[in-house]
Amino acid sequence: MNQEWQQFLARHNAQIQQDVISDFGDASAERLATSTATVLSYLGQFGTLRIAGEEAEAFLQSLLSNDIREVSGTRAQFSSLSNPKGRMLATMLIWRQEGDYLLQLPRVLCEPIRKKLSMYVLRAKVKISDTSDEIVTLGLSGTDAHEILGLHYGEFPLAPLDCISIEQDDIIKFGDARWQVITSPQRAQMLWSDFAHIARPVGSGCWDWLNIRSGIPVILPQTQEQFVAQMLNFDLVNGVNFKKGCYPGQEIVARTQYLGKLKRRMFLAHIDSNEVPYPGDELYSADMEGQSSGMLVNVALAPTGGFDVLAVLQITSRETQTIHWKSPHGDSLNFLPLPYNLSNS
Repeated sequence: MNQEWQQFLARHNAQIQQDVISDFGDASAERLATSTATVLSYLGQFGTLRIAGEEAEAFLQSLLSNDIREVSGTRAQFSSLSNPKGRMLATMLIWRQEGDYLLQLPRVLCEPIRKKLSMYVLRAKVKISDTSDEIVTLGLSGTDAHEILGLHYGEFPLAPLDCISIEQDDIIKFGDARWQVITSPQRAQMLWSDFAHIARPVGSGCWDWLNIRSGIPVILPQTQEQFVAQMLNFDLVNGVNFKKGCYPGQEIVARTQYLGKLKRRMFLAHIDSNEVPYPGDELYSADMEGQSSGMLVNVALAPTGGFDVLAVLQITSRETQTIHWKSPHGDSLNFLPLPYNLSNS
């Protein structure tokens, strides 16, 4: 984290651990505010890779699951990188800035993915750099978020994943009543002070909870190479383009889409436990005779207690069985509706 930005946050009572804000002094109240009010968060859990060069578009088009040609100065997209077996190595949000492509993914994966992508550069006119400390991403969520952006900028993107560049900042509409503002560490201090007049500052994990409730999965080190894109509903959040050309794992992803029946999907659930669940934890059901029937993908503290999770499960197990966390007799998962329709085909 940029030191000047870190010092600014610390002066505003931010409790910072490994570049991530845990809270601003009242974690439980902040989580509750995230579900009922307008909140402001520093998304330090994410980093950014910059892909530059005259062949950057062709380079990314040959590697990622979505059609990179659809990313523009006014349109962002979700995409992913997989291994040759179609298992996902990273999920990401992509937008353009001054002709370059910016890839937002968990900060902990930035360096491993930078190295992975660099293996494919060869003689291509492409430069890959980690710009995580040069960029600050702020998240605004809630019914007054559009008012905050309107007062400061005079305009803002209206449709999910639309984006605009204004006053040296990039603004991306992330979902219903949610926006990301990407700026410099120096401008971030001014923006934070401005936005915080209306929005309540909250810990970075509150944004993770919003992602979970929106059904937007994030691959972490614990879950790399565990899932094909459709298992994470990435086809349902427009993170896969089935008409583009080849990329690593494309044959497996296409075969899953057009041949046979998908056996696993991602579901939203709640675990009412005092013990902390983690991404990568196994899930169990009676029909699997002691073998795992699924895995936790993402986990966040819920506003009223316990944990909300995204979990990949055998579809038949979800439909007919009680699902238990960590052991066949562990705490059960209570399922919640996702904001989009699931398809089993």
